[in-house]
Amino acid sequence: MAALELTVLSGENLSINRRPLSSEKPYVVVWIESTVCCATKLATQGGRNPWWNEKFLVDMPMHATFIIFDVQCKTRTGVKSVGAARVHVSEFLGGIVPDSFLKFMSYRLRDKQGTRNGIINFSVRVQPSPGEWRR
Repeated sequence: MAALELTVLSGENLSINRRPLSSEKPYVVVWIESTVCCATKLATQGGRNPWWNEKFLVDMPMHATFIIFDVQCKTRTGVKSVGAARVHVSEFLGGIVPDSFLKFMSYRLRDKQGTRNGIINFSVRVQPSPGEWRR
């Protein structure tokens, strides 16, 4: 099992039903292999360009192939999905850059119909196991 340091930074150009977010308070739910691992607090500022800047330390199973960042918001009629981004772990594991380096990433969000619906910005770092600190 690998430990990940995930920081959900911000969103850009978020909308619901092609209308920019205004009074809605978006938040991000992070899924690893169909299991919710964490969620941010509600963004109270930023409108369609909210920011969270929340850091999480999560365990990622070795069989995991993707992480999903699902931006949702609370409206008068209930919780609505703004959009989701599916990130393959190969994007930040086992590449040219060492795993323990901090990687900043931006991914396009897609709504339930597959339409582009903003961007999610986050950073990820694979935490080295205790034996790797000594090297």
